[in-house]
Amino acid sequence: MKKNIAIIIGGYSSEYQISLKSGNVVFETLDTSKYNPYRIHIFKDKWVYVDAKNKEFPVNKNDFSVTVADQVIHFDCVFNAIHGSPGEDGFMQGYFELIGMPHTSCDMYQAALTFNKRDCLSVLKPYGIKTARSFYINLGDAVNKDDIINKVGLPCFVKANKAGSSFGVTKVHKKENLQDAIETAFKEDDEIIIESFLDGTEVSVGVITYKGETKVLPITEIVSENDFFDYEAKYLGKSQEITPARLTKEQEEKVNTEAKKVYEILKMKGFSRSEFIFKDGDPHLLEMNTVPGLTRESILPQQAEAAGISLSDLFDNAIQEALK
Repeated sequence: MKKNIAIIIGGYSSEYQISLKSGNVVFETLDTSKYNPYRIHIFKDKWVYVDAKNKEFPVNKNDFSVTVADQVIHFDCVFNAIHGSPGEDGFMQGYFELIGMPHTSCDMYQAALTFNKRDCLSVLKPYGIKTARSFYINLGDAVNKDDIINKVGLPCFVKANKAGSSFGVTKVHKKENLQDAIETAFKEDDEIIIESFLDGTEVSVGVITYKGETKVLPITEIVSENDFFDYEAKYLGKSQEITPARLTKEQEEKVNTEAKKVYEILKMKGFSRSEFIFKDGDPHLLEMNTVPGLTRESILPQQAEAAGISLSDLFDNAIQEALK
């Protein structure tokens, strides 16, 4: 019997268009001799199944089923392709866990924790994971620019704390530009994190559960044409993504060890992609993404291909792991 797979795409954040692309790649790639894939659009105003003719059918939120031509379709597993909220921050994970629905992403707590950059870094620091110096501000807090600069220095990065894909991120070179950067970040989130600039090689490391084992994929080096790996660099071709990264053997071993350690400390499942920058020879963790891009150009699929894992195998494995 073929399994019914709900591919959830869209979401509530600025990343929904990227999610639609990722979800469509999953839809087109899944082995239809094993699976019946269904695209489920999750938006604030509607949860709907979208068929091949773009006709919409509402999702029954009581059991996540869909009725088409008087036939109720139940799903065996959910493939999560929602970047940002509510697919990457724990909300969908909590919902699926409540109704007993297997899904390809990590558990609710891990999703919520990793989506909150400053909480995640705080949890990992006692385990010896190196990070940039940081300063936190909540919406409504008094902002003392001298205190910030004394703590993190210049240049520094001002980031929305709970937003992905480089939305709400500014690299600040001068004190007079700090306020504008803070206001930009607050447009995306009510919490921000300001981090010291780490001048070194930036790498992205995919770690997945593959055939029951934690597997670190070949490392990607990020070389941005812009001042940093911003939205344009990430999605509009303004960067080089070199897989495998041009690292020494020692650097490669260090970052592989750290990425695997982070995945296992956090009791992760499914896909993850962690960003590191090398400073003084050591990898410093920036953040972890738990629903990384899954288009053919995205970093994690590039890494899987370098490891000899096809897209079809990558997606099939994610479903098989979820169904265990």
